[in-house]
Amino acid sequence: MTYRARIIGTGSHLPDQIVTNADLTKKIDTTDEWIVERTGIRERRVAREGESTSVLAYQAAENALEAAGVTAQDIDLVIVATTTPDNTFPSTATKVQAMLGMDRGAAFDVQAVCSGFIYALSIADNFIRAGQAKTVVVIGAEVMTRLLDWSDRGTCVLFGDGAGAVVVQAQETDGDEPRGILSTHLHSDGKLRDLLYVDGGPGTNGEVGHLRMLGREVFRHAVTNLASVVTETLAANNYTQDDIDWLVPHQANKRILDGTARKLGLREDQVVVTVDRHANTSAASVPLALDEAVRDGRIQPGHLVLMEAMGGGLTWGAVLVRW
Repeated sequence: MTYRARIIGTGSHLPDQIVTNADLTKKIDTTDEWIVERTGIRERRVAREGESTSVLAYQAAENALEAAGVTAQDIDLVIVATTTPDNTFPSTATKVQAMLGMDRGAAFDVQAVCSGFIYALSIADNFIRAGQAKTVVVIGAEVMTRLLDWSDRGTCVLFGDGAGAVVVQAQETDGDEPRGILSTHLHSDGKLRDLLYVDGGPGTNGEVGHLRMLGREVFRHAVTNLASVVTETLAANNYTQDDIDWLVPHQANKRILDGTARKLGLREDQVVVTVDRHANTSAASVPLALDEAVRDGRIQPGHLVLMEAMGGGLTWGAVLVRW
């Protein structure tokens, strides 16, 4: 008997505090026009004091479980993709496991920055294919605004906080057009780590540090790498760009989204875009966008959905799903 990983529920959670571009102009030397023109971002959510990554992750997971129609006792594994864990240890995933009331299974974190959800979903897929788990909750959750240098207008306008989650379950493959996760593709290149990083950590100077980025170089690699991994993914499954119903990309920058879509020959209305309202939420951005497109009815059963992301490391990857 052959099993395939199916996404049976999605969920998300955003802090209620909205910070607009106009709000930022009161703190830093910038304008709404400057931010919108370069990034497409108009506002972002910012976590309040006491609103931790685990709190956001738990709420997203609860919403996903409700949508999937399963309970915490059905879960074998919790994977949280995050760059901003509550603590150095234990993992944020174990905190979420406890908050959900799970008394079985396992939980761990994955750190691949903005590609984290793609990496975590790939791990869940492999656990299910190997028969080691039947039902997995995969979460991307971040409080990126706590890593920002608010004097650096080139980076502090780009990021926001939030969480998204999916429930993935083993189901038998059926028919000539199998549903579920068709393939996952992961890459990294550590030589490019200094293009996007945080200048701190317990293993270096013991300080949390701030996010640093060489924006033009990141943009150049993003468009090239994302187009390449999409082409690789389609070729692995004998599909072409014309077969894609929806592209759900990492929400880093509207210009990157537009550049990737042009390279792939996709229409603008085939790309799920939330960056204008969420900004860059790192590992949370893909599941946040996915949940929105599922809940508003754009993504329907049978649709071919391609998720992709690139982040610090550099890391990048893609997941192809027949919904």
